[in-house]
Amino acid sequence: MDAIAIKDDKKFLISLKWQQVSGTAEQKIPYEIICLLKALKDSNDSYSKAYLVLGGEGWTMRNFYVEGGLNEYLQGTENVKIVTFENFIFLANKGIL
Repeated sequence: MDAIAIKDDKKFLISLKWQQVSGTAEQKIPYEIICLLKALKDSNDSYSKAYLVLGGEGWTMRNFYVEGGLNEYLQGTENVKIVTFENFIFLANKGIL
């Protein structure tokens, strides 16, 4: 986890991943989701949701991840949202994380 966002009485875990050029970062995304799921579970509902933010231009599978492609393979992912950097900024600016 790279950051925690707090709004009113809700807290959110945030993990940031940057991929400038294609490489192995994409292969690490499923593991990062598992880590976020574990952190949510271990927090005893202290956190409402977790976000995995994908930034940079080097992602070849960004659409797959952002569109929920991993949901078929990982259970309990409803509280972990994968978003682009731009979408995360939009959600944060609107106060709708």
